[in-house]
Amino acid sequence: MTNISRRQFGKVAAATAALSGVSLPELSFSQSSTPGGLAFPRGFLWGCATAAYQIEGGATAGGRGPSIWDVFSHTPGKTYNGDTGDVADDSYHLYKEDVRLLRNLGVQTYRMSISWSRVFPEGKGRINPAGVDYYKRVVDELLANGITPYVTLFHWDLPQALPGGWQSRDTCHAFADYAAYITRQFSDRVHHFMTTNEFTCFTDIGYRDGRFAPGLRLPNGQANQVRHHGILAHGLGVQAIRANAHGPVQVGLAENASVCVPVIETAEHIDAARRATRDLNAPFLTTLMEGKYPESYLQREGADAPRVQPGDMQAIGSRLDFVGLNIYTPNYIRASNNPQGYTVEKRQASFPHMASDWLYIGPECIYWGVRNVCDLWHPPAIYITENGCSADDVVTPEGRIEDTDRVMYLRNHLTQLHRATAEQYPVKGYFLWSLLDNFEWVDGYSKRFGIHYVDFATEKRTPKLSAEWYRTVIARNSVV
Repeated sequence: MTNISRRQFGKVAAATAALSGVSLPELSFSQSSTPGGLAFPRGFLWGCATAAYQIEGGATAGGRGPSIWDVFSHTPGKTYNGDTGDVADDSYHLYKEDVRLLRNLGVQTYRMSISWSRVFPEGKGRINPAGVDYYKRVVDELLANGITPYVTLFHWDLPQALPGGWQSRDTCHAFADYAAYITRQFSDRVHHFMTTNEFTCFTDIGYRDGRFAPGLRLPNGQANQVRHHGILAHGLGVQAIRANAHGPVQVGLAENASVCVPVIETAEHIDAARRATRDLNAPFLTTLMEGKYPESYLQREGADAPRVQPGDMQAIGSRLDFVGLNIYTPNYIRASNNPQGYTVEKRQASFPHMASDWLYIGPECIYWGVRNVCDLWHPPAIYITENGCSADDVVTPEGRIEDTDRVMYLRNHLTQLHRATAEQYPVKGYFLWSLLDNFEWVDGYSKRFGIHYVDFATEKRTPKLSAEWYRTVIARNSVV
């Protein structure tokens, strides 16, 4: 990206902030490597992230209705060891303790999600006041401790009662109604909203591959329509939030975009990685940012392409105040003479990974994830809404968890994120995944992503070495 386009980012950010009425964090880009580490801009926001179904438990408490993940996890053979989110970390009852953990880290922000079926047990219609009150208590506890909540409205736990789930277009409108209600209830104290989390996971993996809830294997045309309904719900949600906010708010989403890294940082491979970023993210992020499906995607899908109704693309392309990126692992891209202009390199058997076999280690992905999105679409602001790793954490006889491998992973990624801020890409904050070990979807409780160890028999939380390290990073505002 040229120096001119970097300067333009400041103008775009200021203009968008003025439209939304919410000021972006003031960042200073006069930074350098110091004996204390690689300094991030002044005003950079540090936080942690969680999701409701993964930590809350209280599956039937306070009038909550079942979600598709309740049903799926209770279906034999769907999750590791038959694990469910019925209890998880019991944050439904222990949220004050979890806020204390956040305060002890020194974070300024916390990304949390709301369980749709805790508020609307049937997905629409009847409201559950006890569920609304629960989230107001959580938000108030965060604010009382100086922590700014960033609220995700949908993190996969779709109300089971909605007919047809994401196969039905009606679910998009139910989501917009839910988003409108939450905004009316919370925008006096919550000023940052994310509509959805990771389209691929709740559409493709749930409805095409059958590995996530609801566990369907739809033919290509129907699966593509599910994709369309997912991004349409996002767009309608953006509009509902803006229309129902009591005051200034910022609206974005959290997306696990395919992160494309040039195999070698030469012009041809950098250009190929940028081209691959647009192409591999065609049905989701590319379409949102450009307000239309790329012609190459429509041509590839042919008769299976999504059916689009009037007004859909206008909603889907709704203006965003920020883009949240969930970044874990890279795709290495090589320039090619094929029609696409690139190939995705196959990983060697020796390629290193963390405890999860899909989580390959390539820390430069966080830099290129930011750079490619910014160079392609010039969003006014970027947040890293998830970054972290699984590790085979073991409690020592002294009661410590020495997760040096997680510290290695996080340090290397933050070093690469520092590179992005040093080049003046508009990265405003970072949410580490995750505050706690939790229910890790189909992996149940077999994979630990937290910087606090959870004994799932007693729900005791114990800070790991990574929590101590992250607290130091936050206090110094630099990678150490």
